[in-house]
Amino acid sequence: MKKKLPTKPKSKQPDELAPEYSFDYRKAKPNRFAKRTRRESVAVLLDPDVAQVFETGRAVNDVLRALMTTMPTRRGRRRR
Repeated sequence: MKKKLPTKPKSKQPDELAPEYSFDYRKAKPNRFAKRTRRESVAVLLDPDVAQVFETGRAVNDVLRALMTTMPTRRGRRRR
């Protein structure tokens, strides 16, 4: 069995951003999921109730593509 490490008490900090953050890049690790994603993919966060309905990304894409066929087409569509 794994031993549980003692937890540190959480410090109470205001819910605001600091003016500056320092990041130690020597401790950074490569993204272990980078090889799984395609360059043209876009990550989207789903709300928990929506994520419960769709088990895979493919299911989400299938429903969105079906919905796209019902939408009116727009001229001059811009991409971000």
